[in-house]
Amino acid sequence: MRTIKKPSQFQALVRKISRPLVLVPTMGALHEGHLALVRRARKLAGQKGTVVASLFVNPTQFGPKEDFSRYPRPFRRDCSLLWKTGCDLVFAPEMGEIYHDDRSISVSENQLSKVMCGAARPGHFDGVCLIVSKLFHIVQPDISVFGEKDYQQLAILRRMVRDLNFPVQIVSHPTVREPDGLAMSSRNGYLSAEERRQAPIIYEAFRIAEEKVRSGTTSKTKLATWIRRKIQSAPLAKIDYVEIVNPDDLQPVRDLKPPLLLAAAVFFGKTRLIDNRLVQ
Repeated sequence: MRTIKKPSQFQALVRKISRPLVLVPTMGALHEGHLALVRRARKLAGQKGTVVASLFVNPTQFGPKEDFSRYPRPFRRDCSLLWKTGCDLVFAPEMGEIYHDDRSISVSENQLSKVMCGAARPGHFDGVCLIVSKLFHIVQPDISVFGEKDYQQLAILRRMVRDLNFPVQIVSHPTVREPDGLAMSSRNGYLSAEERRQAPIIYEAFRIAEEKVRSGTTSKTKLATWIRRKIQSAPLAKIDYVEIVNPDDLQPVRDLKPPLLLAAAVFFGKTRLIDNRLVQ
């Protein structure tokens, strides 16, 4: 496995890379959820193709009071895990190679990013779109793999690829969970022992909520209220939002006819966890 740090070096190499080229963008601090994406990429690339993972903690998607400075950066560990999982190339640029001090170009999505996490974290998805568009230009992948845990991000990047005509196929992978249902996240390590014990309440609420949808015994308003109360039954849970939306455009649904997306963001202490459940 080879590690490349300069965009110009990668762009010179990309013409010689065996296709299909499959990209897995990450911010590092890898866990089993990330590695599942790399395994999916390996299958998509096949024996003749190339799997590329990026390791870059992107500052433009963090708010001024968020955890950019303390976000974990175990670079050697990440590279070891990627090598063992079948990655061929790691793109790990330095900050100055990606963002110039006088940069003045942005990439914005103006519909799907106004709700859910976008409403709670202004500018977050502008930063996501900017870094992913830069990675697409530098790496020039045929396919890029993203996890469904960040479902809003996935929907926005699909829209970006469509609207900006990127020749990239977006492939999603189901959320990878701990045995008790908690969605794997690099931020789970911030949780105290008691916060970690209570955090699976989000998954449990969504699991039962899907049963209620399929039984047809409740309304949207009643279901949203029930989900909130269920999550709040965990004493340390502080809800940021609970939404029931159309999975394509992320707009609120009028009734509970699948497909629909159950989504939530919940604080446990200072740690903000997101999760969702797609009801098809």
